[in-house]
Amino acid sequence: MTDSPLRLRLDAAALTANWTLLSHLSGAAACGAAVKANGYGLGARGVVARLAAAGCRDVFVATWAEARDVAGLGVSISVLHGVRAEDLAERPANARPVLASVEQVRRWRDAGGGACDVMVDTGMNRLGVSPQHVADGLLDGLTIDTLMSHLVSADEDVPLNARQRDSFAALAGRTSARRMSLANSAGIALGPDYHFDLTRPGIALYGGRQRQAHAGIRQVVTPEAQILQRRRVPAGETIGYNATYTAPHDMEVAILNLGYADGYLRCFSNKGGAHAGDAVLPVVGRVSMDLTALCVDAAPDLAEGDWVAMDYALPQTAALSGLSQYELLTGLGARFDRVWA
Repeated sequence: MTDSPLRLRLDAAALTANWTLLSHLSGAAACGAAVKANGYGLGARGVVARLAAAGCRDVFVATWAEARDVAGLGVSISVLHGVRAEDLAERPANARPVLASVEQVRRWRDAGGGACDVMVDTGMNRLGVSPQHVADGLLDGLTIDTLMSHLVSADEDVPLNARQRDSFAALAGRTSARRMSLANSAGIALGPDYHFDLTRPGIALYGGRQRQAHAGIRQVVTPEAQILQRRRVPAGETIGYNATYTAPHDMEVAILNLGYADGYLRCFSNKGGAHAGDAVLPVVGRVSMDLTALCVDAAPDLAEGDWVAMDYALPQTAALSGLSQYELLTGLGARFDRVWA
């Protein structure tokens, strides 16, 4: 704790309730958790500890540094970016590379092998070996825990979803893998044919909603900011850079310790909002690097040093800002204290 004038209020009950809902929606498949990008910005160790207590046993990170950060918490860790030569020296015992290229497969074999996961590309054209590589025997002899692929457009009703599912399903029994995994958060909502043995939700764990089946997902993250100054702005005066807002009447304004350096971006200028209790506090003027102004006419008792909660429900904030729900979370900066409640 740094006693920062910024904090993320993190709802542990909502996080675990979201995982429990996604686990239920996953049917017979085990339900894991994507905790890359520092737990989507919440703090990966805090996320993993709470999800492990709820019953989650499989987590997915991007890099080996992220794997080391969540080691020792009683979960199996899959490292989605595979393994570079630089990664071979220091690996947590409970972490496996998700081999994603011919070169990575060869590197892993040459290093002595061991348990691994493998990513197969069924249409993303990003990471992964091809189904033809599998047919040609590239993976023969590997000790594969989980064979994975990744859906391109699971949040949309497009024919590509079924094509990817069918391409992936055709690999059943073609490798030594004990499990198969395809579905992300939105993929879980596509139904049992997409679940295979293990699902890998990410954004929905943290309050993101992409499908109707996610209607019960709860908000986990609320950014809160402390008031630096309360001031009166006369009618006709402007607020902030480039005078983008003119006070229509004498108004009360609070200046927050918050700006685009913290991930509260300029797109919220004259559009975003906050609240203090039931009082609605709109953003007025342009968001700057470290400061944001709110109209606080509706909260006459708010004073310097008080806290306000920013409006940050992910689906609504994404629609307002034009940002993705993923960007809204992962862009929240290091100056926020992460406070679990």
